[in-house]
Amino acid sequence: MRWHQRHSTEKILDFSANLNPFPPNVPLEFDAGAIGAYPDDRYETLKEAISGVFRRDPEEIAVGNGSVEVIRTYCTSTLGAGDRAAIFEPTFGEYGMAVRLCGGEITSDPAGAAVRFLCNPNNPDGALTPRTTVLAILDELKPDQRLFVDEAFIELSDPAASVSDIRDPALFVSRSITKSFAVPGLRFGFGFGDPDLVAEMETRRLPWTVNACAETFTIAALEHYRDLEESRRLIRAERAWLEGAFKRIGLSPLPSSANYLLVPLPCEAAAVCAALSDRRILVRDCTSFGLPKAIRVAVRTREENRILMEALPACLP
Repeated sequence: MRWHQRHSTEKILDFSANLNPFPPNVPLEFDAGAIGAYPDDRYETLKEAISGVFRRDPEEIAVGNGSVEVIRTYCTSTLGAGDRAAIFEPTFGEYGMAVRLCGGEITSDPAGAAVRFLCNPNNPDGALTPRTTVLAILDELKPDQRLFVDEAFIELSDPAASVSDIRDPALFVSRSITKSFAVPGLRFGFGFGDPDLVAEMETRRLPWTVNACAETFTIAALEHYRDLEESRRLIRAERAWLEGAFKRIGLSPLPSSANYLLVPLPCEAAAVCAALSDRRILVRDCTSFGLPKAIRVAVRTREENRILMEALPACLP
């Protein structure tokens, strides 16, 4: 998005990033003196704030410079050369990248896999796995297996499906404020797991990885977590409107519980994305997910959604 803005004098509508279009109002107020000192690398105040919202002990909380760092630190803490990780495509590509970087192998067969990854709701299709199903998967694990559940979008979907309250040595749950509060530039992710695993992850992550600005904003954002209910209500309404608009032009988006839709196309996505880009509208080409004839479209405000749907028919074959 930043690159496109730099190379265009016109306003760009970005439907390619799955951010909350109705984020709670959290003032960006930073103590200028905070940047004159290193952050507390134990992040005691930050973890206490997270603990107060999620009712998890600080020793069960890992932090990172975005959820991607949490994913990579988790993999380096649990996987070694030749270990297998079960990843079910299409899904977030960073799981596979993190596994490969630590010498692991990717499989679609959970039998014998050291770690199983579950994105809930899934990216890019927004499919939500019920809490009972996630708990059943956890119960079925062998003693030497682990389950990583990525709940980056669950606050914009259905928090009742979350398993962040479950304490099990085999379970790690990843979260992020990026999507819910629409602050991808601040970079903060966190997660919950067994204290021994969290201690290993905290040792392996880079020192002072969460900067003072991200820490300050996150603590303030946690005071507004209940406000995300209004975000979910507005997203549900706009998602339903978008689904209907797609169907009216002959497209069939997949059912989604999240703030984005996966839309199969009758042609290659690259051509449609290029045509929309010429109109200063960005959508996600899902070729990288193994879906060259699909786009992912974020739910935005009604006015923005109308602009997209007025432009899209002319971009289709």
